[in-house]
This record gives sequence, C-alpha cells and structure tokens, in this order.
Amino acid sequence: MGKGEFLGEFEQLVLLAVMRLEDDAYGMTVRREIEDRTGRDVTIGAVYATLDRLEQKGLVRSKVGAPTQERGGRAKRCFVVTPSGATAVEQTQLALKRMTSGLRFGNA
Repeated sequence: MGKGEFLGEFEQLVLLAVMRLEDDAYGMTVRREIEDRTGRDVTIGAVYATLDRLEQKGLVRSKVGAPTQERGGRAKRCFVVTPSGATAVEQTQLALKRMTSGLRFGNA
C-alpha cells in the first residue's frame, strides 16, 4: 500500500465489525458491535458516514433488503466487505504489527 492508503482507526473498526456481523451488518448492528467490543460511544451518523466513504473507496458494498414490519416498513441497508476491503484491513494490521514489533508497553 502506498502513502495515504492505510485505513484510519475508525475505518478499521467499522470494517472489522462488518466482517464479524456477516449477513447482519447494517448501520445499527455495526454501531452496537463497535460499542460492545471497544466500549467506545459511537454515533449512528459517524457509522453511516464511514460506511458511505468505504463504499466510495470500493472497500464495502451495500444492498437494500426488503422492508420489515419491525422497522416500520423501512428496509435495511446491509453491507459486506469486498476483497479489496479485506486486503486493506490486513495490510493496515500488518503495518501496525511491524511498527509495534519490539516495543515495550506499560511501565517502560
């Protein structure tokens, strides 16, 4: 990956949440997954803005499902990570591992 191609922290969290949720990845479930696993408060607006940006970059794809009664007749917009998105996560994680390799954390 070249300069400026690594994912930002929140982009990584969103992509990882989508990967974990598989077929149930839509805005609210992505938000809950991030909050549950990180303890970080996340707004639904930030999640959707990031998902839109990731879709523009070709790192996720979305499709609109059928409207459901439980959502007041509204349809869910579900997301899936593309092969490019999975590669971006992997490359960013590898770069972080290389940067932290050999470092001591805590009471250094």
